[in-house]
Amino acid sequence: MITKEATVAAPAPLPAAPEPPRPAKNRHRAWDEAPRWQIYLPLGIYLVFTLIPFYWILLFALRPAGSTSLVPWPMTTAHFEKVWTDRGFGTFFYNSVLVGVVTLLMTTLVALAGGYALARFDFKVKRAFMLALLCSQFVPGALLLVPLFEIFAGLQMINSLVSVIIAETVFQLPLSMILISNFIKNVPYSLEEAAWVDGCNRFRAFRVVVLPLLRPGLIAVGSFAFVHSWNHFLFALMFLNNQEKQTIPVGLNTLMSADSVDLGALAAGGIIAAVPVVIVFAFIQKWLITGFSAGAVKG
Repeated sequence: MITKEATVAAPAPLPAAPEPPRPAKNRHRAWDEAPRWQIYLPLGIYLVFTLIPFYWILLFALRPAGSTSLVPWPMTTAHFEKVWTDRGFGTFFYNSVLVGVVTLLMTTLVALAGGYALARFDFKVKRAFMLALLCSQFVPGALLLVPLFEIFAGLQMINSLVSVIIAETVFQLPLSMILISNFIKNVPYSLEEAAWVDGCNRFRAFRVVVLPLLRPGLIAVGSFAFVHSWNHFLFALMFLNNQEKQTIPVGLNTLMSADSVDLGALAAGGIIAAVPVVIVFAFIQKWLITGFSAGAVKG
């Protein structure tokens, strides 16, 4: 006897899903990988245009006076000795280092305190204050010369390196404060809360937990402040009248006159001014790129 269950037909199996097409080996689209010459040729041209001015400076600084050779041979250090001793570049170099280091420290400390307040606290005028900091970056430094000169003259600070340090610090603070506030926002707030639970106060939690994580950002902000104060010309020119108080950029300007220019001495002075900046960037390049990339994530 055939039962009812035996007469029911079994369901048909589902068709197998088609396999995805495999990518063909050694098949590249035209935009996946450019030929090597399309990469190296523009880089080589840019490198040549970048290095030619540096070679020209070295040529004038190292070859003897009156020589027209395109190769600095025989080499001489007479131009460096002239600008370092006779033209007072030893004093200019010391003044520039002093201004740059003190500006770096003051800018970093004040921007660190202000950046922490902007990143961790909410207050009524916070947005307006941030807008004022951003708008201050559109004001050229030349517009601040007259009011700053009047203020420093009233305080009897003209012809003092302190006036240049204060001016450079004030000029660098807005951007530095914005950058450091963004660095601090990238540090999780829960890390500070965990330190508070462990018995730390706010200052100790910041010093132990947050500050070590801000090292790339602090190096980026400090290096930016140092290089700007090292190369800045206007503040030192306006506020310093005594030659013994002048800095490297003003010293380079004294090597040029209306009648003649000592190209050898000017090239030697330019190398003396450029070497410290090159050394600083060579040592902090990794931290500088990491710091600026980290500060650009949040705003």
